[in-house]
Amino acid sequence: MNSEAYKNQVELNRIGKDNFFKTNFQSPIPSEERTKFTKLNYFDPDLKYRFELELEESDHKEKIKIEDTGGNLRDFLKWGKFTFEINKQEYVLFAYKSTKEETRLFVPFKDATSGKETYGAGRYIDLEEERDKIENKWILDLNFATNPWCAYSHNYVCPLIPFENILQVEIKAGEKSYK
Repeated sequence: MNSEAYKNQVELNRIGKDNFFKTNFQSPIPSEERTKFTKLNYFDPDLKYRFELELEESDHKEKIKIEDTGGNLRDFLKWGKFTFEINKQEYVLFAYKSTKEETRLFVPFKDATSGKETYGAGRYIDLEEERDKIENKWILDLNFATNPWCAYSHNYVCPLIPFENILQVEIKAGEKSYK
């Protein structure tokens, strides 16, 4: 994929999301803020944060509890892990599912931009099997990292980032802090 076509693809996705956030009744942006809302803040798309990876699926799907911003504990299955390189350094992100039957992978993470340029509690990537899996490889694209909806409104509670998914590198990709 050439970088110009890729950048256009990411930009189109962002325009769609911004439009949803501005106009849809299900938007997490409080209704009184939507008239002033124009768009979210993003890092420029960068192909160095797009990976095609095999998921190292866990033989035993460990049940874990992840606390959310409301103080509740949520059940997840630790489904597997992705290993990738940034600046010649290897990193690992674990992927989770709510149930065995679910086809979506939930990849929450924090990085060295969290609380500075990006939402302090971390960001999420949701991988859909139909959209993000080609043969036996998943497309883990950090340019599609999003803020959880609790970043926009106190009406939402969101899972916190498991310690094992805190990266000691700046991920200058995806959404930046909302305000």
